[in-house]
Amino acid sequence: MARRFSMRAGSALLALLWLGGAGLAAKESPAKEPGKGSDRKAEAAPAALTAEAINGASLDPDGKPKPEAAASRKRGGKQAEARPDPLRIKVQVLLDRARFSPGAIDGHDGDNLKGALAAFSAARGLPPGKGLSPELVRALQEADAAPVVTDYTITEADAAGPYVEKISAKMEEQADLESLGYTNAREMLAERFHMSRDLLSALNPDKPLDKAGTVILVAAVTPMGTDKPTAKDLPREPKVQRIEVDKGSRDLRAFDRDGKLVAYYPASIGSGEKPAPSGDTKVTSVAFEPTYTYNPKYAFKGVKSREKFSIKGGPNNPVGLVWIDLAIPSYGIHGTPEPEKVGKTESHGCIRLTNWAVRELAMHVSRGAKVTFKDE
Repeated sequence: MARRFSMRAGSALLALLWLGGAGLAAKESPAKEPGKGSDRKAEAAPAALTAEAINGASLDPDGKPKPEAAASRKRGGKQAEARPDPLRIKVQVLLDRARFSPGAIDGHDGDNLKGALAAFSAARGLPPGKGLSPELVRALQEADAAPVVTDYTITEADAAGPYVEKISAKMEEQADLESLGYTNAREMLAERFHMSRDLLSALNPDKPLDKAGTVILVAAVTPMGTDKPTAKDLPREPKVQRIEVDKGSRDLRAFDRDGKLVAYYPASIGSGEKPAPSGDTKVTSVAFEPTYTYNPKYAFKGVKSREKFSIKGGPNNPVGLVWIDLAIPSYGIHGTPEPEKVGKTESHGCIRLTNWAVRELAMHVSRGAKVTFKDE
């Protein structure tokens, strides 16, 4: 099922396998209440996810959360474990700002966070390991002491959108849309600040995310832009001259001309149906807000059309906001409409990053940069 990429009149026409649908958000269980006259004590609700709790989260010298944080989790029981953890939010933001991306910042443990921690540790010469340690937290904080969450006031433009009422899972119906934009302000704000939608809601309970003037708490990262940089402004420093795509650890590493690791991103890479390639190739071009084009000869599962059709650009386009074309026909590094799934699902051949990660990489990658696929 080959796919071909081309650029025409300033837009990119792409064809590749459709990426899966949206994942289900985890639901929290309400706190239990004891019955009248019961000897059982009610479990206390977990501490609120305040800016003070997140910015002040840390480990003691033995590698354990500070007593007040540990006590809070103990009181909260299972409900507390299901909630985002203040220390993990802090660590994920610091990693993101250091260009060791944990994927979507969600305040939970997982392979993406462990991979980013291991990569950061190796780059800083710290003892190997994939978990949190006092030395690792200290190194992150010493590299960047700024607050990790901050207030943001929703603007009139944020509230107005425009937003797409509904995006069908059927590609033929997506072709009828004028834009593959966001479906609501919550989705847009979460992606802008590199967060999962669940974390955005958890940080801002009962706040209207679609009302101008609302002050919300967000990750203090460089907000993702949606502009189209001109070729003369790219690539920016530090320039990426080499990329490694590791199929085993499911990540992408970017290096400068001196061989220094300048960025790390979790990635979805290939599938059993269409494995990612092996060996070396190179970057040939970059397209921002690309158009997706379907060719019926590929016979994608679930697509019945026998005619070519195109899907307009936008963050919910099948290839997201950016396509970095590779010299191997039909392969590229691109974004996704499902950032929470990156590093956790297959990509049907290409290399899929979050939209903010692939935009950042596209700003720095040099045309002709070497790309190496590392086998397991």
